[in-house]
Order: sequence, then C-alpha cells, then structure tokens
Amino acid sequence: MDVTGGCFCGNVRFSASIDPEAVVVCHCNQCQRLSGSPYRVSVLVAGEDVEVLSGVLREYWKMAESGAKRAQAFCETCGGPVFSHGEGEAAGEFALRWGLIDQRADLPPKRQIWCEEAAPWVNEIANLPGAARE
Repeated sequence: MDVTGGCFCGNVRFSASIDPEAVVVCHCNQCQRLSGSPYRVSVLVAGEDVEVLSGVLREYWKMAESGAKRAQAFCETCGGPVFSHGEGEAAGEFALRWGLIDQRADLPPKRQIWCEEAAPWVNEIANLPGAARE
C-alpha cells in the first residue's frame, strides 16, 4: 500500500510503500517516554521503501533494552517523530510513526508487543465516557 504523510508543522513530508499487516502497537516503557503516551503505534517497513520528500530530520540515538542502538528521526522544527531505525545490519529496519500517515484510518493495528509493560488501565479506554470533540 502506498502512503503519504508528514509532521505537524508540515515541513517534513514523506511517501512510503508499506504492508498494512505490519502495524504494531508497542507498550514498552521507552515508547511510552518517547511518545508521551501509554503506547506508540508504528508501521514496520524497509528503509528503502520510505522517501523523505521535504524537510529536515534530526536524530536522537537511544539504547534499547536489548542493547541495540536506534535512531529516533524527528522534524527539526516541530519535533514530530517521523520514524526510527537501527544501525549496522538493522539500519534498514524502519518503524514509521502511524500518527503522521495521511491514510492512518485504513491502517488498524495487527499486533501488540511489550504487553508486560502496558499501562494497567489501557484495556479499559473503550469503557470511558467519550465526547465526539472537545
């Protein structure tokens, strides 16, 4: 599936060819801290299938619990996270951030990882009172 997307301020735009079955929810503590949310949704994709069309990305390198280093690429203007990637043999393994994809409504998650670190209330969200807009 071909998708497009961009950061909040619009400076970074990208296109990618993705597999809709590769949408993953990660509940790990690092994703919670990096996203400021109880989980992060990403699409796993080969780096060669992602093209940055405009804007400048900056990178922050973090150490995963596995000991592997991963770069967090983000817009230098608004700080919007665009993707992450590994180094060495994993340099071509990208995790494209779901929230920046224009076609995200057509990309429901297919699996969850790091469920042991999930916020204890995350499964109860659907039961909370909701408002169409705020």
